[in-house]
This record gives sequence, C-alpha cells and structure tokens, in this order.
Amino acid sequence: MDPILQYILDYLEQENPAHGARVRLRLEAEDSRQLARASAFFARYKSHIETAGRTLEYGLDCYLKLVARMVHERMEFLRSGKYASSSFAEVEKQIYSNPDVFEYHMHGLVFAQFFWPEQAARFRFFSEHIGAELAHAKNYLEIGGGHALYLLEASDQAPPDLKLTLLDISESSMKLARGIARGSPVEFRLMNIFEYVPDTRFDFITLGEVLEHVEDPRALLEVVRQLLAPGGHAFISSPANSPTIDHIYLFHSAEEIRTMLNECGFTVLREKIQFSENVSEEKARKLKVATMYAAFVQPDVR
Repeated sequence: MDPILQYILDYLEQENPAHGARVRLRLEAEDSRQLARASAFFARYKSHIETAGRTLEYGLDCYLKLVARMVHERMEFLRSGKYASSSFAEVEKQIYSNPDVFEYHMHGLVFAQFFWPEQAARFRFFSEHIGAELAHAKNYLEIGGGHALYLLEASDQAPPDLKLTLLDISESSMKLARGIARGSPVEFRLMNIFEYVPDTRFDFITLGEVLEHVEDPRALLEVVRQLLAPGGHAFISSPANSPTIDHIYLFHSAEEIRTMLNECGFTVLREKIQFSENVSEEKARKLKVATMYAAFVQPDVR
C-alpha cells in the first residue's frame, strides 16, 4: 500500500482503533485504480494543508470529529425522523458562519470520499464514465465543488482544451478547493448558483451532493437544466436518509430522488445506488440506512 495511505491508516487505528480497523478493511478490498486515486488526492491535500501551516494529522483529527458527530446526528434522526435543520438560514447561522464547525466538517469530508463505502462507490461510478462523457465537451461546470476531487478527476480525463469552472457559495469551501486543485486550469466563481449568469451554456455539469443542502431542490434542478447546452449531460447525486449538520432536504429513498429528476425534466442514462452499510435492500429500508444515489442524466427535449 502507498506510504501516505499506510500512514493515514496507522494514525486512525492509533486514535480510534475500531474505526481505523474498519477503514483498513474497506481500503484493502479496493481495486488498485481507486487506491491510486486516493493516494494522489491525499498527497494533494497534504501539500495544501502544510502550505497553510497545518499538518495531515489536523485533517485526520477533523475526520474523526466528523465521524463522532455523524453518530450523534444519526441517533437523533432515528429518534425524530427528520434532519436537525430545515432551512438554509438556520444552517448558515449555525454552521456556514461558524468557521470552527464548518472547517472541521469540510476537512473531514476530504477523507470520507474514500473511507465511506457510499462515497467511494459514487466517486468510482463518476470516474468510470466521466472520460467518455467529456470526450467531445468544450466546457464543464461544477456546482458546489467543495474539496475539488470530482473536478480534478474530470480534468485528468478530459480533452486538454476543456474549460473548467467551479462555482461555490462558501468561501471556506472555495479556499479548500483552490488549495487542493492548485496548478489546475480552473475558473473559480464564489457566488450563489441562483445568481449565476454565464456567457454560454455548458456541455457537462456536475452537481454532487448539493440537492440536500437547499430548501427547494426542484428549483436548483431547473437551473441546471437551463445551464446545459443542447445535447449536454450532467452528473447529479444526492443521499437519502443521511443526517449531517448541514443537510436540509430529506429524501427517503433513491427512488424518490430518481422520481424528482424525472419530474424536473431529466432522463436517467445510468445510475448507481449504494448503501452506507453492507445490508440487504430490505434491511436498509427498514433501518433507514443512509443511501447514495448518483446518475448521469440528460434533459428532456421541451
């Protein structure tokens, strides 16, 4: 195993033996291409965090704090049947405007992309198909890029002349994305997607885990549809039954997400559904296990 992955696993097992052992088992079952992507991404993150005057251990401590908070959020969700927050204003006040909270959350998510089975499956699905999707694309937009993992993968597999744009409403997220994607030819736009008026429409749009962060996901999907060029495609993903500190809109199942996509004028070309636990579909539904839904879609002709 690559030295940086080995170091990360050793640190996790030292600080949280049970969780560290679980992550090690998951990574040992991964294919070599996914492990190579993880090593390259964590090396980028390490370079960024050290340039900012911190250490890799800081990011790993953020991850372990995120894991602990997720356990609490899940217990509350199973008790109440709803997410802790129901409005963007509420989340903005408690999380996005609170640097201490939002920073550990964002840095923790860097590692979750490869350590959590539903996140790893989503990224693997994206990686397997994005090259073909971008083969003839001229421009690419990512909405809510966060840690820049998907942006970097798109850049690696795209034609050299592809124009890349990342748009995010959060200054903290943008700072993290800029740092990790340092050296990549990306236009970064710090603004609300509902206020974005580009000069042209896009051949491909990525909207990864954003729908659950807004009060009206249908309105966001309509914006995506309008921003797509004729013949354009999009990658859209969202979780169901996935309580975290900044999730607002509760999807109860993958079917519910797919139905919303269809009702908002999208045809699903291919999709991926992954539970966060290794259980049957029947048990996942009964226990409200967190579920990841991801799809490549195209807008219907209107």
